[in-house]
Amino acid sequence: MPGSDDFTVVGASLGVAPCGDVQGLCNRRDESWHADEAMTTPPPRRFSTRTRAALAVEKLASSASRRLGRGSGEMIGGKLALQVSPRILTEVAAGRMAVCVSGTNGKTTTTRLLARALGTLGPVKSNSGGANMAPGVLAALSRPPFDAAAALEVDEIWLPKVARQILPRAVVLLNISRDQLDRSNETRRIASLWRELGADLPAATVVANVDDPLVAWAASGWSNQIWVSVGQNWTADAMVCPQCARLLHRNSSGWWCDCGLARPEPIVAVTGPGELLWFGRHIRASIDLPGRVNLGNAAMAAAAAKLFGVEVADALAAMTGLDDVQGRYQEVELGESGVRGRLLLAKNPAGWVEMMELLNTAPARPVIIDFNSQTADGRDPSWIWDVPFERLAGRDVLVTGERKEDMSVRLAYAEVPHTVHPDAESAASTVFDKTVDVVANYTAFRDILGRVAPVGTTR
Repeated sequence: MPGSDDFTVVGASLGVAPCGDVQGLCNRRDESWHADEAMTTPPPRRFSTRTRAALAVEKLASSASRRLGRGSGEMIGGKLALQVSPRILTEVAAGRMAVCVSGTNGKTTTTRLLARALGTLGPVKSNSGGANMAPGVLAALSRPPFDAAAALEVDEIWLPKVARQILPRAVVLLNISRDQLDRSNETRRIASLWRELGADLPAATVVANVDDPLVAWAASGWSNQIWVSVGQNWTADAMVCPQCARLLHRNSSGWWCDCGLARPEPIVAVTGPGELLWFGRHIRASIDLPGRVNLGNAAMAAAAAKLFGVEVADALAAMTGLDDVQGRYQEVELGESGVRGRLLLAKNPAGWVEMMELLNTAPARPVIIDFNSQTADGRDPSWIWDVPFERLAGRDVLVTGERKEDMSVRLAYAEVPHTVHPDAESAASTVFDKTVDVVANYTAFRDILGRVAPVGTTR
């Protein structure tokens, strides 16, 4: 949203203009507030001297980073502030209406949708651009107004540490699957950390996906739950019971184990295209983001917003109008070819399966796969052998990226004809269609956004 006056949402590093408390989307109560005032308004007296100093350091460091062209500054500013005042997260979060959103896939989108829903009540601070460890969370909370609500995306491993400091009133748990194999390959360990967290947040409510056995087991250890069914196309990371390690049973009604652990009965569910079960009644529901997966993200966000008094109709209305999230689902011009590319993010097997479902809801357009394995992606690319690329058979498939050779070998074994290209733009120049789908993992996605222009704009 160009023109927004809130500097707390992280996204500049992806080439996306910073946006903030959903100003202009939800009847903001303080239209006279401006970013330059935020930079000069002193923090409330309730902050300790150390935290006041840390906030000054954070502001100075992040501002310097932006001026020097080193990025948006949230990470360096947050890191330095946490060193100056280790308790700063607890202090800046005190008294807020805060929600943490975590999971392997869908965190950024769900956080953005939640920020819009909570924005119907007033200003919202959010880090929904992807800086989801403690420094990025701090950056989202480090500017006035310090009593604004907070919708916070939190990395799944960092969630226990961050949540124990900010004491959110609600936590949204989306899913758990393998992601960066050199960092978070043990899914049950994450579920155990989440389950233990519930004991330290007795007043919090967890909004949890019942279709993921790991999430359901983790959330069952909490005092208060809202169970939501959003579906789960990828089950290979939850084949055994997280409670006893027996093989889980599955059918069309759900999953269960001989030890007694079973899928909870949801009170919110995606029941069809454009339809939700909502606390005992069926309602029509639609947002502008495509696919069942995003309706599920919206259902999770709306369920969390309901805890704070936001009616589902108001929540969904606030979510409408959002048609891309940090470039996801955005259409861009791919070079001088005149070909448009719809950008999709898939960074692990579970994400790829969801994207394949989304691809099948549209005409069978050419697919460009842009694949890297940098630090942010995870250095180990072996997970591509678990992705059912056979489902791409019959499409025009084009491959690029730093690990294009690895992807080419995988597609050859899947018997999917394809071609290999230096980059997405050169790949697009070889197709006859005017629109293609570009599926990229994290750094490849970031690099494309840095090179191309959205449809209707110029660089």
